[in-house]
Parts: sequence; C-alpha cells; structure tokens
Amino acid sequence: MAEFQLADPEVRIEGAQDVARDLVVVPNRDVQLVPNIGVIGGTHSVLVVDTGLGAENAQKVLAFAREYAKGRKLYLTSTHFHPEHAFGAEVFADEATYLVNRAQAEDLANKGAGYLAMFRGLDPTVAKRLADTRIPTPDVVYDRDHDLDLGGRTVHLHAVGRAHSKGDQVVTVPDAGVLFTGDLAETGQFAIFPWFPPHDVDVSGLRWIDVMTELAASAPRVVVPGHGTVGGVEVLEGVLAYLRELRDETWIRRDSAMNQDTITEEVRALLIERHPEWAGREWIETGVACLCAEGQVSA
Repeated sequence: MAEFQLADPEVRIEGAQDVARDLVVVPNRDVQLVPNIGVIGGTHSVLVVDTGLGAENAQKVLAFAREYAKGRKLYLTSTHFHPEHAFGAEVFADEATYLVNRAQAEDLANKGAGYLAMFRGLDPTVAKRLADTRIPTPDVVYDRDHDLDLGGRTVHLHAVGRAHSKGDQVVTVPDAGVLFTGDLAETGQFAIFPWFPPHDVDVSGLRWIDVMTELAASAPRVVVPGHGTVGGVEVLEGVLAYLRELRDETWIRRDSAMNQDTITEEVRALLIERHPEWAGREWIETGVACLCAEGQVSA
C-alpha cells in the first residue's frame, strides 16, 4: 500500500448540497478518505449512501439523516466495502436497515478485517478514526438488482460486477436522473486501483472499462462520484477516457516485451505529463500492474 500524507478524514455535514428534490449530498471537499455521502428521501423512507470512515463520522451522518428524515424510516447502503464507504455502518444498526449486494457482503466478511488493519496502518489519524470500528453485517442482501421503495420514489441498487472491487454497487434515482457511482468514478485524480497481490486482486481494469461504458451510455443528469466534484455525464466520460488511456499505453509497451518496471516508469511519466493537476499518482503503478496481468487487446 502506498504511503499517504493525510488530513483528518472528517465528514463535515455543514457542507450538504441539494442536488435534486429531496436529495442532498454531503461533499467530500477533496479530502482523501472522505466519500461523497448521499441522503435520498421519499414520502415514507430515506436512504443514506455511504457512512464515512469510522464511528464518529457515521454518528454525524446518522444524526443528519435522522433530522432530515423527520420520522421517516431509515435505510443505509454502501457503494462498496472499502473502509471510508462502509466502516461506520454498525452505528446505524438500531435505526436503519442496511442493504448491499451479495458480492459486497462477501467482501465485508472475507476482506473487512484485512482492510481494517491496512487502513489503521496508513496514518495515526486514520487509526484513531477506526479505533473502535467493527466490520458491519448487512441486514438485507440481494443478488444483482434491488428496487427500494421510499414512497413516491423508487431507488435502484445495481451490482455491476467486478470492477474497482468485486462488490461495486451503483445507486440510481430515476425520477431525478441522479447516479451514485462509489469509487467507479472520481474527479481530479487518477483512478483508484486496489491491486495488492496476493491478498487482493479483484480489481479489473477491463471490466471497469465495460462498466463505465454502460454507465456513460445511460446519460444521467447528475453524477455523484465516490470522491471529488459532483457533475454530469462528463464525470463518467472522463474516467472512461482515462481508463482506456491507461490500458492502451500499458499494453502497447507490454506487447513489445518491455519489462514491467520500465512499463510502469514510462506510463507513469506520460500520464503525469498529461494530467499534472491530478492527485493520486500512486495509483498509476497499481493500475499498470493490474492491466499487465489482464488479457490482450481484442482484435
């Protein structure tokens, strides 16, 4: 895992923004390990999307959701199992129904403890945020698709399959044209490739490209990325263009029998030159390693 210089990954509720009728986003303010958090309302229920890192952040999110709901039933979902998105869900246990797809539930059960230990080792501030964290257990598990009736509004949960992780899930609010992507999409940074062999090799650059192609084709009005600025379909198109760029530059060199260290060095230098303002340069190396391990370019 790359070393980080981290600010305190604190969720700040006071920045909440209305993006549609009865739908707000608590933005991450471009702070690492803080996700964009959604609160989606219907006439009788409210769905929270992602929790923030650890119990203290999740307690803030729960308090905000409780006030926002004004007596409506609470639901919680997480876009994938990584700690800043899901490792606060236990705080909601007595007040909200937590639902995720089956692959994400398996990730929580099988990888949660390992990721908790890894994230605690990133930085003392992160370790403090995760000091009393327990790996959550979902209340409701679905296979591929789940429609959640909030009252006058149906939210669609869809497991996209292996991409950024094995259990990635997108959340769509059809009547508002809003899409929550989790870490399938970011703005202002290189795509996050959690490629950590032999412990975790579930990320797939090729499937990620397929997923982003489908999401971009759906042309949502509002895209809420896992981290970064809320935007429109251009958020998806930008990530898709980068993933294709990373694949093509990696494979051109791999197919010329260049060794992986040289591939990484050349691709890293090229992509930083093309995107000098982007954060997360450490993820270029893991992206190259992932794509070197995947199949050949289709004819």
